[in-house]
Amino acid sequence: MSRVGLALVTVLFFAGCAHRHQADNNSMVFRYNESKGITSLDPAFARSLPLIWPVHQLYNGLVQLSDSLTVEPSIAHSWEVDESGLRYTFNLRTDVRFHDSPLFPHGKGRRVVASDFVYSFGRILNPDVASPGAWIFSVLDSDHPNTTHGLRMINDSTLAIHLTKPFPAFLGLLSMPYAYVVPREVVEHYGKDFRSNPIGTGPFYFKYWKEGEKLVFRKNPNYFEVDEKGQRLPYLEAVNVSFITDKQSEFLEFLLGNIDYLSGIHTTSKDELLTRAGGLNPKYADRVRMLTGPYLNTEYLGILVDTTLDIAQNHPLSKLEVRKAIAYGFDRERMMTYLRSNMGYPAHNGFVPNGMPGFSHKVMGYSYNPELARELLSNAGYPDGKGLETIVLSTTSDYLDIAEFIQHQLADVGIPLRVEVFPGPAYREMMANSKLMMFRGSWVADYADPENYLSLFLSENFSPGGPNYTHFANSEFDSLYQKALRISSDTERYAIYNKMDSLVMAQVPVIPMFYDKVVRFVNPQVEGMTTNPMNLLTLKRVKKKASQ
Repeated sequence: MSRVGLALVTVLFFAGCAHRHQADNNSMVFRYNESKGITSLDPAFARSLPLIWPVHQLYNGLVQLSDSLTVEPSIAHSWEVDESGLRYTFNLRTDVRFHDSPLFPHGKGRRVVASDFVYSFGRILNPDVASPGAWIFSVLDSDHPNTTHGLRMINDSTLAIHLTKPFPAFLGLLSMPYAYVVPREVVEHYGKDFRSNPIGTGPFYFKYWKEGEKLVFRKNPNYFEVDEKGQRLPYLEAVNVSFITDKQSEFLEFLLGNIDYLSGIHTTSKDELLTRAGGLNPKYADRVRMLTGPYLNTEYLGILVDTTLDIAQNHPLSKLEVRKAIAYGFDRERMMTYLRSNMGYPAHNGFVPNGMPGFSHKVMGYSYNPELARELLSNAGYPDGKGLETIVLSTTSDYLDIAEFIQHQLADVGIPLRVEVFPGPAYREMMANSKLMMFRGSWVADYADPENYLSLFLSENFSPGGPNYTHFANSEFDSLYQKALRISSDTERYAIYNKMDSLVMAQVPVIPMFYDKVVRFVNPQVEGMTTNPMNLLTLKRVKKKASQ
């Protein structure tokens, strides 16, 4: 038995009975741990999951995402887009109120009106606020007459938004936390301290925060959403967030029933909790539920294909056959099984990941085919690898095992590979400034539209000014991108995106390795917990059974 396993048995033996018969007063409280800490409860700064998750409980936007990533109504009960694709009109609910605050008349939360969105979006754009989310409003037509940043309150329950160009993914952008609504009077009263004095409209309201120790939200009794039976959401009475930094201690607290939920799998508990095939260890079947699903993150190898740069001139990676030989030269299934316990999906299709609306298995990528890899290498002028200079793969330490796995497998087909490991900040700087010929990369979706992935290959997005780190340039690709922006039909637009993805795969500026997977471990008392490809933590429909 492993040391971790022995420790678990010892702790559970002495503590099991006490926790089995604990009082039922926790049955309506959802408890999770945030090991990375929380620095702000202001949606203007919700740029990572540790910040997005609590903010998601406190606020709402015009729209929201379903678990299948379709855009659904939230504070806006409906909307229209004009034929030009440049004007969006949102019709707001009249029963949405901010949480109670002494800063409102009589201390009661006031109704949300269209001008609150004009203020909230303008705040994100305000350079003095320095929100990392200002980019999501870059398509607003700030010069449109009689508007503020392209926004106009027609009346209390009608909001018009004007864009500079058609952008069908705009509704998806509006589901992001940066687009959540906040009350002007509260924000202006607290200033920067709004981070710790949040007032939103969400299913829970802020109650208590001792930073680094405990964060508590309580049920919002005035929340506007109801379930299919007409019962007002949320079901829970409270959410309690702890801040245990040690992952093994967090795991033990979960098994003891003191935490209801774990996200992801850490190396300290992976072998204890999972089988080699990636299933739940049978000995925890009565105490843990494991939920998995696609996560919008593509892990890939990037290759600098811009031969105008000195680093790429006369480099073997400038030959398409060599890039394809690498793509065929390693076994993604074996890599996922042995290095990631199948916590991901082998990437045999395009750059757009499994789980994204519009993902298609018809986009053909690459699978393990060492014979074809050798043939391509020979066609490139390097039979059995003769004359091929050593190729350098740059990465960070947390992906060293994957890099070394690829190094070993490529050696079998005649491709010499050297792995270089860099610290994270230096690595990102070199990647952005075209100093790495081949690098390990990942792209996590900002919003639920394939455009978010395909924009990485626009020629106008060359790094360091944009996210096109490979400097891929293709006029047909650029033309299809502009065409897709003018199409409102998702079905037609996704067909174009599939063609664009296929163009990228044919030229191999990137080699997808795997599409990531959401994995959640949940206390069996918890009901209504689901997964979604954005890995949002949505608690408004979660229930807890009373302790036995």
